[in-house]
Amino acid sequence: MARNEGAHERRIRARALRMWRAEGAPKGREAEYLERARELQAIEDHPRAGLLPNPTAGHPGEGPPDTPVEEAEIMENLGEFPDRLTDQGDRIETPLPKAEARRLAKKGR
Repeated sequence: MARNEGAHERRIRARALRMWRAEGAPKGREAEYLERARELQAIEDHPRAGLLPNPTAGHPGEGPPDTPVEEAEIMENLGEFPDRLTDQGDRIETPLPKAEARRLAKKGR
Protein backbone atom coordinates (compact mmCIF):
# COMPACT_ATOMS: atom_id res chain seq x y z
CA MET A 1 0.00 0.00 0.00
CA ALA A 2 1.44 3.38 -0.98
CA ARG A 3 2.00 6.05 1.63
CA ASN A 4 -0.92 8.30 0.55
CA GLU A 5 -3.22 5.26 0.27
CA GLY A 6 -2.46 4.49 3.92
CA ALA A 7 -3.26 8.08 4.90
CA HIS A 8 -6.46 7.89 2.85
CA GLU A 9 -7.56 4.71 4.66
CA ARG A 10 -6.71 6.27 8.05
CA ARG A 11 -8.91 9.30 7.24
CA ILE A 12 -11.77 6.98 6.32
CA ARG A 13 -11.39 4.95 9.51
CA ALA A 14 -11.20 8.12 11.63
CA ARG A 15 -14.38 9.45 10.00
CA ALA A 16 -16.16 6.12 10.55
CA LEU A 17 -15.12 6.15 14.19
CA ARG A 18 -16.40 9.72 14.68
CA MET A 19 -19.75 8.88 13.06
CA TRP A 20 -20.05 5.65 15.07
CA ARG A 21 -19.36 7.45 18.36
CA ALA A 22 -21.68 10.34 17.46
CA GLU A 23 -24.55 7.89 17.14
CA GLY A 24 -23.89 6.22 20.48
CA ALA A 25 -21.44 3.50 19.39
CA PRO A 26 -24.04 0.86 18.42
CA LYS A 27 -22.58 -2.61 18.82
CA GLY A 28 -22.13 -4.77 15.75
CA ARG A 29 -22.52 -1.91 13.25
CA GLU A 30 -18.89 -0.83 12.86
CA ALA A 31 -18.68 -2.18 9.30
CA GLU A 32 -21.77 -0.18 8.31
CA TYR A 33 -20.14 3.05 9.51
CA LEU A 34 -16.90 2.19 7.73
CA GLU A 35 -18.80 1.73 4.44
CA ARG A 36 -20.67 5.02 4.92
CA ALA A 37 -17.38 6.79 5.62
CA ARG A 38 -15.89 5.33 2.42
CA GLU A 39 -18.86 6.59 0.41
CA LEU A 40 -18.63 10.08 1.92
CA GLN A 41 -14.90 10.23 1.30
CA ALA A 42 -15.39 9.16 -2.33
CA ILE A 43 -17.97 11.93 -2.79
CA GLU A 44 -15.55 14.48 -1.34
CA ASP A 45 -12.65 13.21 -3.45
CA HIS A 46 -14.66 13.16 -6.71
CA PRO A 47 -17.52 15.69 -6.41
CA ARG A 48 -18.43 15.61 -10.12
CA ALA A 49 -18.44 11.83 -10.46
CA GLY A 50 -21.82 10.44 -11.42
CA LEU A 51 -23.20 13.76 -12.64
CA LEU A 52 -25.08 13.49 -15.89
CA PRO A 53 -24.87 16.19 -18.54
CA ASN A 54 -27.81 18.54 -18.92
CA PRO A 55 -29.65 17.33 -22.05
CA THR A 56 -31.14 20.77 -22.71
CA ALA A 57 -27.71 22.42 -22.83
CA GLY A 58 -26.73 20.75 -26.11
CA HIS A 59 -23.25 19.63 -27.05
CA PRO A 60 -20.24 21.90 -26.65
CA GLY A 61 -19.59 23.92 -29.82
CA GLU A 62 -23.03 23.13 -31.23
CA GLY A 63 -25.34 26.01 -32.14
CA PRO A 64 -29.12 26.11 -32.08
CA PRO A 65 -30.95 23.71 -34.43
CA ASP A 66 -31.62 24.87 -38.01
CA THR A 67 -35.31 24.07 -37.83
CA PRO A 68 -37.38 25.10 -34.83
CA VAL A 69 -38.76 22.40 -32.60
CA GLU A 70 -42.55 22.44 -32.46
CA GLU A 71 -44.29 22.22 -29.13
CA ALA A 72 -46.32 19.11 -28.49
CA GLU A 73 -50.02 19.81 -28.59
CA ILE A 74 -52.01 18.75 -25.58
CA MET A 75 -54.62 16.21 -26.50
CA GLU A 76 -58.15 17.32 -25.77
CA ASN A 77 -59.32 13.96 -24.43
CA LEU A 78 -56.72 11.80 -22.70
CA GLY A 79 -59.07 8.89 -22.10
CA GLU A 80 -62.37 7.83 -20.66
CA PHE A 81 -63.48 8.89 -17.24
CA PRO A 82 -65.21 6.01 -15.47
CA ASP A 83 -68.43 6.62 -13.65
CA ARG A 84 -69.10 5.22 -10.20
CA LEU A 85 -70.46 1.90 -11.49
CA THR A 86 -67.78 0.94 -13.99
CA ASP A 87 -64.13 0.01 -14.00
CA GLN A 88 -62.39 2.34 -16.47
CA GLY A 89 -65.66 2.64 -18.33
CA ASP A 90 -65.41 -0.72 -20.07
CA ARG A 91 -67.30 -3.20 -17.90
CA ILE A 92 -69.64 -3.53 -14.96
CA GLU A 93 -67.83 -4.44 -11.72
CA THR A 94 -70.45 -6.79 -10.27
CA PRO A 95 -71.80 -9.98 -11.85
CA LEU A 96 -75.28 -9.74 -13.35
CA PRO A 97 -78.14 -12.21 -13.13
CA LYS A 98 -78.35 -14.37 -16.27
CA ALA A 99 -81.50 -12.67 -17.55
CA GLU A 100 -79.93 -9.20 -17.25
CA ALA A 101 -76.71 -10.39 -18.94
CA ARG A 102 -78.72 -11.83 -21.86
CA ARG A 103 -80.69 -8.60 -22.23
CA LEU A 104 -77.46 -6.54 -22.38
CA ALA A 105 -75.88 -8.99 -24.82
CA LYS A 106 -78.84 -8.64 -27.18
CA LYS A 107 -78.49 -4.84 -27.05
CA GLY A 108 -74.92 -5.20 -28.28
CA ARG A 109 -73.23 -3.90 -25.19
